[in-house]
Amino acid sequence: MNSPKYKRVLLKVSGEALAGEQKRGLNFDILDAVAKGVKECVDMGVEIGIVVGGGNFWRGQKDGAEHMERTRADHMGMLATTINALALADVMEKNGLDVRVQTGIDMAKIAEPYIRLKAIRHLEKGRVVIFGCGTGNPFFSTDTAAALRAAEISADAILLAKNIDGVYDSDPRTNPEAKKFDHISYKEVLSRGLAVMDTTATALAMDNNKPVLVFAISDPKNIKRVLMGENIGTVVEA
Repeated sequence: MNSPKYKRVLLKVSGEALAGEQKRGLNFDILDAVAKGVKECVDMGVEIGIVVGGGNFWRGQKDGAEHMERTRADHMGMLATTINALALADVMEKNGLDVRVQTGIDMAKIAEPYIRLKAIRHLEKGRVVIFGCGTGNPFFSTDTAAALRAAEISADAILLAKNIDGVYDSDPRTNPEAKKFDHISYKEVLSRGLAVMDTTATALAMDNNKPVLVFAISDPKNIKRVLMGENIGTVVEA
């Protein structure tokens, strides 16, 4: 059997992906499928850190809008990511994975604080580490958290699991003529303003030379396919 192309990765899973078609809350069939997909990769010896979004419960800037002070709205978003992290950890443990949840804001009763060296040690021992609370700071998205954590843990790549199967030149949900890219550079993503990650996250991935592999999470086996180097989705790199 071929060996995985990447030894250590940072998987970013959006909150919307965990909600499925209902868009809000949690779909436990999807959580279970993601857990099984991750376990298959861990069993191959791949070290996996996961950053979860919180958009299935609360998006700070969007849902707070003009009604709330931005910092407080973003803190609520961080709590939403923690709900998803705990749910995913529970389902993963039921699938036989050894999991640790670390949060960017101290929540000593329910999760470890994020400590870089401790996270790396967990990964080296074959544990999945789920990072909640984004970066722990307002005004930064969970996409940026994914790029930051990937750099901190020396991940080989960022796996961006989304509801769309790659990067397009326009929104394929509204434009049936939208063109999908197999490969695209960080600079082109930024210059075109493509909705892969936010600009801060894309720039951070570029500065640290972390390839971003964008694919659809609708089939969790895509996680393994991407790790094995199959040409699915879109690769964003230098």
